[in-house]
Amino acid sequence: MTQRTFRILVRGSFDALTEEQRAGLLAEAAEHDVLSAAFTAVGHLSYDLAARPFFAFRFLEHGEAEEDIAAATVRAETAAELWLTDRGYGYKNLKSTAEDLSLAPLGARQRRARNAG
Repeated sequence: MTQRTFRILVRGSFDALTEEQRAGLLAEAAEHDVLSAAFTAVGHLSYDLAARPFFAFRFLEHGEAEEDIAAATVRAETAAELWLTDRGYGYKNLKSTAEDLSLAPLGARQRRARNAG
């Protein structure tokens, strides 16, 4: 079987942060900048707490069948919840979206490369 790559985005918002938690997140904001966001196996957290209370975790998962995306999404959501809970951060409105890259449409450059080869 072919290895499939899934990109999973878990979004939510921080809830009822203490001043200490907020200060800690703001101090680490450069590490979690939206402009450096990437999909990774361990998940990459991005936020701009100075502007708004929202965050996003980006996960890169793999599977062999299209149906594996559901389990990958559950793993990503669980990892995000654990990260937040372990640090004592309140959160709400957790929502996930997942994309199977093998089903994503090819860009113009990719189509040209495929047709040339």
